[in-house]
Amino acid sequence: MTTTYDRFPAVPVPVSARDYAVSGWAAIGAELRKAVAARGKQRTVVCVDLYHGVWEEEVLAALRTALDPDVVLETRVANKSAPAVKAMLAHDVGEDRVFAFLAHWAARDFFDSDAVAAFKKRLAAVESGVILVYGVAASVCCPAPDLLVYADMARWGIQLRFRSGRLSNWLTDNAGEDPLRLYKRGYFIDWRALDRHKCGLFDRIDYLLDTNAPEPKLMTGSAFRAGLDCAAARPFRVKPYFDPGVWGGQWMKERFGLDPAQPNYAWSFDCVPEENSLLMDVGGVVLETPAINLVFRKPHALLGEKVFARFGAEFPIRFDMLDTMRGGNLSLQCHPLTDYIQRTFGMHYTQDESYYLLDADASVSPCVYLGVKTGVKREALAAALAESGQTGRFDAESFVNAFPAKRHDHFLIPAGTVHCSGANCMVLEISATPYIFTFKMWDWGRLGLDGKPRPIHADHALANIQFNRDTEWVRNNLVGQVEVLSETDGIREERTGLHAYEFIETRRHWFTKPVAHDTNGGVNVLNLVEGAEASVESPTGAFEPFAVHYAETFIVPASVGRYVIRPTGPDADKPHATIKAYVREG
Repeated sequence: MTTTYDRFPAVPVPVSARDYAVSGWAAIGAELRKAVAARGKQRTVVCVDLYHGVWEEEVLAALRTALDPDVVLETRVANKSAPAVKAMLAHDVGEDRVFAFLAHWAARDFFDSDAVAAFKKRLAAVESGVILVYGVAASVCCPAPDLLVYADMARWGIQLRFRSGRLSNWLTDNAGEDPLRLYKRGYFIDWRALDRHKCGLFDRIDYLLDTNAPEPKLMTGSAFRAGLDCAAARPFRVKPYFDPGVWGGQWMKERFGLDPAQPNYAWSFDCVPEENSLLMDVGGVVLETPAINLVFRKPHALLGEKVFARFGAEFPIRFDMLDTMRGGNLSLQCHPLTDYIQRTFGMHYTQDESYYLLDADASVSPCVYLGVKTGVKREALAAALAESGQTGRFDAESFVNAFPAKRHDHFLIPAGTVHCSGANCMVLEISATPYIFTFKMWDWGRLGLDGKPRPIHADHALANIQFNRDTEWVRNNLVGQVEVLSETDGIREERTGLHAYEFIETRRHWFTKPVAHDTNGGVNVLNLVEGAEASVESPTGAFEPFAVHYAETFIVPASVGRYVIRPTGPDADKPHATIKAYVREG
C-alpha cells in the first residue's frame, strides 16, 4: 500500500555563517580542528560531554583520530564506583521490574568529590597542546573548557541499545540484563539526572554531536539553538517510532510503510517528547536531537505561560497509537490516582487517558473494556485475580464492561478506571504524558516477546480502581460524550471530552473548508483523523504552510496563536477531520 505518512519529519533550519552542520568523522574532525585553531591558544581544552547511551569507546576512538589531541583525559576516573552508586540508589530503585521512585539526583552526585578535585588538578597541570576531556557529564569535571561539544542521545536509541545487550545503566555493570529493569533505572534515575545536567549547558554548547545513526553529524551550537527557536515558532512533528508487542496488529505496518518482515507493530509513539526525537534539517544535513530539549529550552514559547506555570518544563499531552487490528486484546489495566502516583512514585501528575478509534473492524464486533460491571465488589475481583495467578484463567467480562467500538468513537479513561482496548481496534491514545504507570491486572495468559511473563501489578491496581465507576456511570460519563458546539456551512466543531477529572480538553472539527484555530496561549496537539492531507497555515504568513497527512500527529506551539487548517490533496472536497487536544483552563 502506498503511504503518505512521513516517518522522518524534519524542522528546516536556515543556514548561515554561524549556523551549519557537517557529516562524517572526517568533516567533524576538520571542523573541530578549525575551531581549535581559530582560538589561537597554546593550550586548548576541548570538552566532549556525553549523555549516557552514546557508544563511549567507539566515539572516543573516532575523536582521537579525527581531532588528534595531544592529551586525552577521561572523566570516568572521577566517577563513584559501581558498588557506591548501587548503594546510593538502592532505596529509589527498589526491586520491582518496572517501577521505582522518581529521584532528584544530580549528575554531580555520581562523581566522587575528591576524585573530581584531583582530576581538575591534573587538567590544570597540562600546560600546552590540545586536551580532550571526555565522558558522561564531563562538564562536572571541566566546567569552563575552551570548546564544549555535547553528544546527546535519544531515549528510543538508548532503549534499543539496552535490548542489544551491549549497554548497561550509567556506572552499573548490568548490560544484558532484563531490558525492563534497564529502562526503569534510566527512566527514574539516569535520564532525570542527565537532563538536569544538560539543561545547564544549552547556552554554552559550541557544537552538538549526533551519533544516533551510524553516520555521525555535527552542528554548531548556534544552529542547534536556532533549530529549537524555529520549532517553537511553527507547527512541527517529532520523529515517530514503532515497536512490536504480544498483542500487536497489522494496521500501521500496512498504512505507514513499516518493515513487512516484523510480525506486528503494537505501539507508535508519535508525540511523546520525553521519548521521541526532533529532526533538524540544516542545509541538507539532518540531525537528531531528543525532542525534550525543545521543551527544556523553549517552554514559554512551546507550552505557553499558563501551561508552563502549571506543569513546568514538561510536555503534558501525549499522543500515541495502539494497534490491535488482527492482533489481540491489550492487558486489562488501571492507572494510579494523582495522590497515589505522587506518594508512591514521586510523579506530580498522573496518567489520565482516552482512546480515540482511528479504525475498527466492524466485521468482528470490536470492543473497548471500560469500568467495572455494576455490583462488582473489590473483594470478589481481588480473589479472582489472585486465583488467575494460579490457574491462568480469568473471566474478564464477568467483572468489566465491554462496550462496542467503531471508527471515530472516543472513550474517556480518567485514572482509576479499569480499561483495555479489545482486538481489531486502531487506537489513537490521547492522554497525559506520564506513560509507564500501567498496572496490569490480567494479560490473557500470555508471555512477553522475551518469553517471560509480563509484569502484573494487581495490588497497585486494586489500590486505585474506583468501583463506583460501574456500568451506568461509565456509559453516562465516559462513552459517546460528543457535544456539537457549532455548525456552519462546511465546518462542524464538536467537544468529545475528556472527563472533568482530566485536565485535557479535546475538540473535533469536521470540515470541507478552511478552519480557523487559535492556540489561545497554550500548546495544541492535533491528528488528522479523516482525509488524506491538510495544510496548516498562518493567516499572517508567520510560517510556511505545513503539510500533514492522514494519522499524523502534529504540535502547534502556543506562540503560533492563530492558524488555519485547510483541506488539500486529492480528496480536498471530501470531509476531513482533526482531533485537537489542549490543557483546559481552571
